[in-house]
Amino acid sequence: MAYLTAIIFLPVIGAILIALIPGLSERVIKRTAAVFTFIPLALAVYLFVVFYLSKTGAMQFEGKIPWIPAINAFYHVGVDGISLPLVLLMAILGFLVVLISWKVHIRVKEYFAWLLLLETSILGVFASLDLLLFFLFWEVEIIPMYFLISIWGTGRRDYSAMKYVIYTLFGSAFMLAGILALYFTTGSLDIHEIALKINLSSAIIPMTAIFFLMIIGFAIKLPVFPLHTWLPDAHTDAPTGVSVILAGALLKMGGYGIIRICVSIFPGVAKTYALLFIILAVVGILYGAAVTLKQTDLKRLIAYSSVSHMGYVLLGIFALSQVSLVGASLQMFSHGLITGLLFAMAGLVMHNAGERNLRKLGGLAKQTPLIAVVFSLAGLASLGLPLTSGFAAEFLVFLGSFTSTTVAGIKVFTLLGAAGVVLAAGYILWLLQRVFFGPALERFNSVKDADKLEMVYMFVLVGLILLVGIYPAILTNMINMGIKPISSLFIH
Repeated sequence: MAYLTAIIFLPVIGAILIALIPGLSERVIKRTAAVFTFIPLALAVYLFVVFYLSKTGAMQFEGKIPWIPAINAFYHVGVDGISLPLVLLMAILGFLVVLISWKVHIRVKEYFAWLLLLETSILGVFASLDLLLFFLFWEVEIIPMYFLISIWGTGRRDYSAMKYVIYTLFGSAFMLAGILALYFTTGSLDIHEIALKINLSSAIIPMTAIFFLMIIGFAIKLPVFPLHTWLPDAHTDAPTGVSVILAGALLKMGGYGIIRICVSIFPGVAKTYALLFIILAVVGILYGAAVTLKQTDLKRLIAYSSVSHMGYVLLGIFALSQVSLVGASLQMFSHGLITGLLFAMAGLVMHNAGERNLRKLGGLAKQTPLIAVVFSLAGLASLGLPLTSGFAAEFLVFLGSFTSTTVAGIKVFTLLGAAGVVLAAGYILWLLQRVFFGPALERFNSVKDADKLEMVYMFVLVGLILLVGIYPAILTNMINMGIKPISSLFIH
């Protein structure tokens, strides 16, 4: 428990130190942020290795301390095969985003303080086993996200930040109602205890109603079509580091919540309405990919690709087979690495070339060969090239969905969803050709390639994408242990 608590709260301790100690230089602030994100990363790697070697699917590193005894609320944290990979993902991205944000020079103290608070809130969501604690961390991230977009963003940043807040609070209101309904029904806020008690209780509100109250908030965060419209605006106008966290980790809160709460606590309702969410998943995959083909803004194109790729997560979850659920969980981790790298590379192109309009870019491979190679690798991983994590995740989602016996007619929807891969190849290859290839433009002759610091986060993310792609068992063995108790709920 001590290690997990340290992982969660060290970033916010760093944020408090940065915010409250007067007179810190820009260099000291950035190095402090790096230290208070590197230590959680090192601890997360240690927990991952210990968990991996234990070969057990049980909840580990668990701790439970009374928090609000009057309502039976606890500070209750722990990780299993589903949540630990996401904690590790956030820890990786949290440290790398500090490096990605090294060139921020405006209101540096506030920027890094908000960034570290954001990391703590996301880590807390993945580790919480008490619904009230889960909701608290879920809500905390709204504050840093609003300020990070509205102050350090570009374009219509105030509009995009407010739109994000409104969408999130809208979903949170329903989620809070669902949490209260669960508490009044079972007298507990413990996620696992609720799952055991829920069918034994005389529910005040029908289970279907509570299920939909909960899933609305998760669907907005994932995001699920048609609740996705906040995402392209937030991504387009957010600073690069914030886009990396937003795409890499924050969206995964939605998928994680659906698996941990909606599917685990309400397996009967999830099975009844699985077809509805599979249809929404396929629409999201195809719509997101089709709209991506129409984009001319570099960041907006990658943002819409996330809408499409999160559709694979939803498809895998509601196929309700063990393989598809493992695939959905792996897709969340894989997408976090790939899209995090895509946004980091997009930020480099925008910063070094001073341009983000795809119609005005071209021929940058000559001036920035390293950026071109890494951007191409990230793009190919995004479209599911074999030996990358994108291929491993999508293959498991499609295989698990196509062979699922839980949902009638799922084979047709799986094939339709697979068509999204073809569209992804179209927009990724067009993006790479438009930005890096073709005749070199004279106005970009002085554009610089990546420096040594930028190479660090580029190569770390590329290495992880290839590692998971070449040896996916490093994650799937662990995820499988966490998914097995959930998938067993749907075995006839």
